[in-house]
Amino acid sequence: MALVDYLGRPIETAILKEEIAGPSAMSVRTIWSGHPADGLTPQRLAAMLREAEYGWPLTYLELAEQMEEKDLHYLGVLGTRKRAVSQLELTVQEGGTDARSQKDADLVRDWLKRDQLQMELFDVLDAVGKGFSETEIIWDMSARQWMPAALKRRDPRWFQFDLIDGETVLLRDAVAPQPLPPFKFIDHRHPAKSGLPVRSGLGRCVAWAWLFKNYTIKDWVAFAEVFGMPLRIGKHDVGETSDNIRKLARAVADIGSDAAAVISKSMEIEFLDGKGQSAGGTGQLYKSLAEYLDQQMSKVVLGQTATTDAIAGGHAVGKVHNEVRRDIMAADVVMLTYTLNRDLVRPMVDLNHGPPPGGVYPKIVMPLPEAVDMQLLATSLSTLVPMGLKIPRKWVQDKMGAPEPEEGEEVLTSPSAAAPADGAEGGDGVVTPPPEDATDRAEASEAATDPAEAASAGFLAFRGLPKGPTNRDARPPKPAPPKTDAIDR
Repeated sequence: MALVDYLGRPIETAILKEEIAGPSAMSVRTIWSGHPADGLTPQRLAAMLREAEYGWPLTYLELAEQMEEKDLHYLGVLGTRKRAVSQLELTVQEGGTDARSQKDADLVRDWLKRDQLQMELFDVLDAVGKGFSETEIIWDMSARQWMPAALKRRDPRWFQFDLIDGETVLLRDAVAPQPLPPFKFIDHRHPAKSGLPVRSGLGRCVAWAWLFKNYTIKDWVAFAEVFGMPLRIGKHDVGETSDNIRKLARAVADIGSDAAAVISKSMEIEFLDGKGQSAGGTGQLYKSLAEYLDQQMSKVVLGQTATTDAIAGGHAVGKVHNEVRRDIMAADVVMLTYTLNRDLVRPMVDLNHGPPPGGVYPKIVMPLPEAVDMQLLATSLSTLVPMGLKIPRKWVQDKMGAPEPEEGEEVLTSPSAAAPADGAEGGDGVVTPPPEDATDRAEASEAATDPAEAASAGFLAFRGLPKGPTNRDARPPKPAPPKTDAIDR
């Protein structure tokens, strides 16, 4: 039976052994790139975005690359989001309990031990910014089995979308765009919104904010270049010759750098202070606009601003915003693992073992780390356990990330368990009070008439502590009854 992919397309194993999407200086797949961000205007940006919609995303993808290179904030938040997912631990879930399912899962587990996998997943997540990414699988058969030797990122500029459906990715070629062979590429889509892949990446959403921020930074730098420098004004008499006026203008221009000028006595150069109130307000305007645009980028990439910008709200706001980011991280994991299971796990299993009998393949899963508030956990345990709530010790250790101690290994204990005073220590580390004697029982029974003394006596007896003086002991002795004689009787 011939192998087919998830779309039912037959597999050509001869193509899998070749590297078909590498760069070439004499083809359309070259490493040379344009730089459309240089001198970008709103009119040109609008034209680039429309071209991408019509099926020609080359210029837009070059712009998306430059946006990451030229904007430090955008590069930082986008890299944070990609690394948060690519650094998660990958585990494999069996497709069943039979021997074949275990065999398939072990095949994938062995391959996941590769050191470079984290960097390869980071490249796969390039789709977060551009909407899609294409990674070529370089298959190796040296061990007489099909194993991916490398996952090579391919420049998104070397691909385009079908002009009919706008979703099928085609490999650009000198003759005509070619469909991607099955089992050869990891075709990852990572939409920030619903729509065509080329319109769903974060780069398109950020493009306008990036352009306006670029203008702001340019104006701010030009302003900073002259801020604080005195304004130089040249004055001349009415009727001065054009030649002398040109000399005065040149002297005014040169005095800023040369600190020297030669002019006629009939001319004058006046210096005005450039550190006015309006100048300071202008600088604050540039800063406020740049920070506002940075916050909008943080919101669209991370879903929050508390972990990237110093804003009012403190720790409480940061905790809420971190939860929002966790939702985005969970969605990123779902999209990435779906792609890996479809374009990587299934080809590995089919090429080495054939399709599983039940059609259920092993799955790569990426569990999210759970953030535990240790102080809250300790407070809850100290309150709930004495009330009778049964909590497994292993569950608490897993929550805290504490390993199981080895046999004979020194462990931490509570002070009462480490050094019991009078009582004997039980097997569970609880101090058992010494047995009461008859006097203690009699005193406790007598003190039971006073609720406060009863509670105090019970507590001291339970803790095995010596009983101190009670209220009853502090009372003055009862007066003896008066003696009576026979006459009184």
